[in-house]
Amino acid sequence: MANYRLHLSIVIPSYNEAKNIHRGVLTSLAEHLSKLEGSWEVIFSDDGSNDETVPLIREFIQKYSKQFPDQLSILENIHAGKGPTVQAGMLKAQGKYRLFTDFDQSTPLNEVKKLLKHAQENYPVVIGSREIEGAHRDREPLHRHLMGRGFNLLVQILAIPGIYDTQCGFKLFSAEATEQLFSKLYVYGKRSARQDAFTGAFDVEALYLAKKYGFKIKEVPIQWEHNETDRVSPVRDSVRMLRDIFRIRIADLNGKYT
Repeated sequence: MANYRLHLSIVIPSYNEAKNIHRGVLTSLAEHLSKLEGSWEVIFSDDGSNDETVPLIREFIQKYSKQFPDQLSILENIHAGKGPTVQAGMLKAQGKYRLFTDFDQSTPLNEVKKLLKHAQENYPVVIGSREIEGAHRDREPLHRHLMGRGFNLLVQILAIPGIYDTQCGFKLFSAEATEQLFSKLYVYGKRSARQDAFTGAFDVEALYLAKKYGFKIKEVPIQWEHNETDRVSPVRDSVRMLRDIFRIRIADLNGKYT
């Protein structure tokens, strides 16, 4: 088995997150990081932000450079959407286990302990779930919940049966799974900058590939809190996600994942 420099890599994608930073997301993150055991790193993978996100993250890294020496870094990418941005961070990571988590910290970082437990029991893909027994979701509007349930039903029918929450942005992969799966992303893989940087079904492609290549997937109940955003349009985004599920299936039929 390969030897990895670090136990855990945490990849946090960002795009115009100044509002979240000003409400204290990074301060909360630092508190959780101070309690992490073992060797770890955090990679902020930025999606070409055009506000003050990057300078604020750099300021955060400098502020905590003594407390977390050489453990925090930022990766600047062209604006291409969440999929290529997460992909870049996950493939740059050095950890034996690699988590990607949403910038707004809807799922607090300390929930990673639940996922690591199963990863160490030989599950190469462990995903946080808001839908299975034991999960706790707070303050989510009814229309967002219904939208998510409807989309997941389509995902189970068309792409990944047996997974109850593909869209929770809190997923852990072994290094081997990361390197095999994220290097093969096609619909949401690395590409040049584009106007339509929508990546709503990015998680579906990663999990579809995990199933295709025989990686065991464990779904784990987590704590999740809704944070208001204007980036989601229930009708428009549902249509786009459905379109992209078909794009994933067509890519597979055309041999893009071999």
